[in-house]
Parts: sequence; structure tokens; C-alpha cells
Amino acid sequence: MVPLGALPGALPVTIRRDLPTVKGLATGQTRLVNLRELDYLVAVADHQHFGRAADACHVSQPTLSTQLKKLERELGVQLVERNARGVMLTDAGVQVVERARIVQRETDNIRDIARRTKDPASGRIRLGLFPTLGPYLLPHVVPELRRRYPRLELLLVEEKTEVVLHQLRDGALDVAVLARPVDDDHLHEEVLFEEDFILAVPTGHHLARVPPPAPLDVLSGETVLLLEDGHCLRAQALSVCELAGADERRGFRATSLETLRQMVAAGVGVTLLPNMAVQPPVASSDDITLIPFAEPVPRRQIAMYWRRTSALGDFLPSFAEVFRELPPNLVRTLNSAA
Repeated sequence: MVPLGALPGALPVTIRRDLPTVKGLATGQTRLVNLRELDYLVAVADHQHFGRAADACHVSQPTLSTQLKKLERELGVQLVERNARGVMLTDAGVQVVERARIVQRETDNIRDIARRTKDPASGRIRLGLFPTLGPYLLPHVVPELRRRYPRLELLLVEEKTEVVLHQLRDGALDVAVLARPVDDDHLHEEVLFEEDFILAVPTGHHLARVPPPAPLDVLSGETVLLLEDGHCLRAQALSVCELAGADERRGFRATSLETLRQMVAAGVGVTLLPNMAVQPPVASSDDITLIPFAEPVPRRQIAMYWRRTSALGDFLPSFAEVFRELPPNLVRTLNSAA
């Protein structure tokens, strides 16, 4: 936990709940700030509206407004600019909200630690995944997680890899499932599995007649449909194309694997898809021919990451084990020494 007073430019405040304030900030005395007041301020920052913020906090608008004015008096600065067009944070308000979010996260962590002390498999885990993995992996693991840990609350966040990493490092996420490699000495890596890439071509394409498994050089001279920048799958597919002597299809970049699939079905071009994205429960298409590669098969390795300082460190290896227990037709399971 980061004490507010230890942060650059922080006001000399001590966070306590439901205690009276101590007057005299100008004289150097420490003020007591109510946690609930910080919750109200963050809600106003999120909703940019007093009424919606009050609804989110389950209080009346006058109560929220009164408590924010009280917080401003206690700190001796204006945090919120009120005008007819809406609500805006002042510069001081932006800085206080930034630190208040840290306090909220750490308060949640304290509650999670307390709950998990009684039952390690209870409490809440915030899990981040990237979009070309999450929709295809989760149907295979969530039912088993619910069966094995019925009291565990699983919150899922699906974002591009860099966003997930930022949230994990910042404490907004507890754990992430990402493609290797991730270069960060502050994160523990638990290798899970490796997944083959499959060549997807229109059914009428000349490559559809290649007998499987196909050598990688069948892509030589081909143009391949790829995802837009920011997707880790794009970088992986580009590496395969470079090895095979293929090139990217110019003028087109998809926003999702489903877009790639539809473009292949429409006969626009060929692409590489991860194996889980072409296996049930994903529906097959008569307009797409799927061709596995011969060895050496292009693959991606998937690992689970968490902060080395995480309070969940003792539980997460068991949590990760569920993600290794996938059907063998989907992935090749790896252990942490892989």
C-alpha cells in the first residue's frame, strides 16, 4: 500500500473511516479524510455528473454534494468545478482522484487478504486476457474454475496485451494470461501451454488442394490477412510470414479474429488462426478450408503472470493449473520449467 503522504506532491492526510476531521491544515496538523468521501469523489470523476455519481454510490445527490464540499474544506483546495454545463475536476482534483484510486485498490486488497486468510479459494480474482485468446480459452476453463472454487469471484478483463500488462503492473488486475515472452522481472511467469497456428484459406483457393499437413513454405509468395497494430497475434503472424517468405495483404487490417474469418470465407485472402479459434464450440464454415502445418509447426506459447509481491502468490499456482488441464486436441500442455 502506498501512503498518500509518501507520494510526490501529496497533501498531509491520513486515511481513516468514519472519524471526525481535525481542523487546522494551515498550521501543519494532520487531517483525517473519510474513505467514503474519496469514493464519492472518484464516482464524480467517473460519471462527470452528480446525480449519476450519487446513484452509483447509493446515496442522495445532496448527501454526495455535501460530503464533497466537506472534503474540499478539509483539504483546503477546490477539487470539483461546478457549472451549468456539468462537472469537471480541477487540477488538484485530478491528482487527488489518482491517489484515491490507489487507496481504493489497496483497501480492496486488504479485504481480499482477510477473506482469503479464512479460505484461500474465496474472495475475488481480477483476470486479464487478450482478445485473440479470451473468447476461445474461457469456455474450456471457467466451468472447471466454478466447480473447483465455487466461492471464488472471477472478474474478467479483455484488452490488448499492453493494456493488460499496464493494469497488472498498476494493481488493477491480479493475474493475466498472455503470450510469451513478457519481459518484466517484477512479474512471476507460470508457463501454461503452446498452441499451433492453422492455415485458413477460402475453399476455392489453390492452397485448399494442398494435402495436410502442409510445409510452411506453401505460404511463399502469398499475401496474408493480418490483424491491426496492437494485437500480439499480429506480431506472431508476421514472424511466420517472414519465415515462410509471405507478405501482408496491403490495405487491410482486421480488428478481430472473427473479421479475419469472415474475410477468408468471402474469398478475400488467407490467414493464420490459433487452433483454439477453429475448434468447438466455435462453429465451422463450409467456405473455409483449415490446413494444419507440418513440423516445425508455427506455435505461440501462453503463460500466466502475476506480480511477485502479490498477496495471492500462494494460491495462484493452483489457479494456473486449471488452465493447463485443456483437451489435448486444443493445446500442448507445458510445465513451469518449459
